[in-house]
Amino acid sequence: MNKPLALRLIFLLVLALAAAAGCRSQRNQSADAVPTIASLDALATALPLTQNAPPTPWNREQTGFARIDDGLNNLPGAHYTVRLVFNGAIAETGQAVNASAQADVTLDQLTSARRVLLTTQGELIGQPENSSFEAVRLGNDAFLLRDGVCLSGGGNDAQAAANLSAGDLVGGMVRTSPAGRQAVINGETVYAYTVNPEDLRLPAVQQGDNSRVTVDSAELWIAPERGAVVRFYVNLSVENVTLLGRPAPVSGTLLLRYDADRLGVPNNISIPFGC
Repeated sequence: MNKPLALRLIFLLVLALAAAAGCRSQRNQSADAVPTIASLDALATALPLTQNAPPTPWNREQTGFARIDDGLNNLPGAHYTVRLVFNGAIAETGQAVNASAQADVTLDQLTSARRVLLTTQGELIGQPENSSFEAVRLGNDAFLLRDGVCLSGGGNDAQAAANLSAGDLVGGMVRTSPAGRQAVINGETVYAYTVNPEDLRLPAVQQGDNSRVTVDSAELWIAPERGAVVRFYVNLSVENVTLLGRPAPVSGTLLLRYDADRLGVPNNISIPFGC
């Protein structure tokens, strides 16, 4: 039996028992004295939403996650992985395109440091071969290790690589509201929030006149105690869109994955080996 149906049956039984117990006392009352019977839909919905409501002020609409990792900046440290996977074809020619980009990011706000390990596969960002790099920012200094060559100092390439974030790859939510579910994910007590298509911010996807983006499924989980998103998964069907500035429009499926852990834990971040 599914949960909504079970809840309806429970409330039907409760209402039936209450009606039987009070039947005799109600017979002599006027019509005005009879209380209004609550909607079964409202009762079935209210119970899980109340039991699983996040604490104040997280029980209201949230607008602070247009960049999905923004909440991490207020913690001493954190770690997350973010992944973008595309499977499809070039819209005009039908040539198959399968590509992905994954970043492993470690943060330490106490020392203003961050490490980014980025790996790409396929032709997602216009490169025919796989590539990877390690970038580290320590205060105002940045280091970029790529293909065995280290760039150091405050150069633009090193700074840009070290500052790459989940918000750049998968975006986030312009607004979201509690969805009435609670769980423990990545060691954190989290609450589910809505993912409405019109509230999604997708910087990797550029649409044209004949483009279409459909949200097939999605989930968003926030840890109020940390003030941060712990999980953000979105499955998209895209038609005739440009991904990350790639010259040829593509059609297919696009998967976005973001998982944060070690929230509030400081991290020891050092210069990349080889720099």
